[in-house]
Amino acid sequence: MDAGETPVEAALRELREEVGLEAGPGDVLGRLDDFPAASGFAITPVVVALDSPGPLRPDPAEVHSVHLVTLRRLAADDTPRWVPQLDGGHLLQMRLGPEWIVHAPTGAMLWQFREVVLLGREVRVAGLIQPDWTRI
Repeated sequence: MDAGETPVEAALRELREEVGLEAGPGDVLGRLDDFPAASGFAITPVVVALDSPGPLRPDPAEVHSVHLVTLRRLAADDTPRWVPQLDGGHLLQMRLGPEWIVHAPTGAMLWQFREVVLLGREVRVAGLIQPDWTRI
């Protein structure tokens, strides 16, 4: 966040700067749980719905790639997979395509969106495991 910004203001600015989508406060549906990333930052997901978003214009200095997924795929029963770990925990894998697996922190936010918004279930994400490579 820039100095003086709220999390919602920062999310709307980042949406515009990173992928070229214009959204205002009236387009915000709400916020998901803050996620404490292994990097030491807290990520605050803001859910926005746009009737007619227009084309994506990713900034190559900020965005490596953009991936689109349907709500149907996100809500599918086989999308989340919980992989047992040696320590007894479970690692969430969001399987969004044949060779497209997303882990926490992004996977955690997608899973919470899926559960809360699409399926109407109350879930929390702060305790989800992140793969070791996210700590680099």
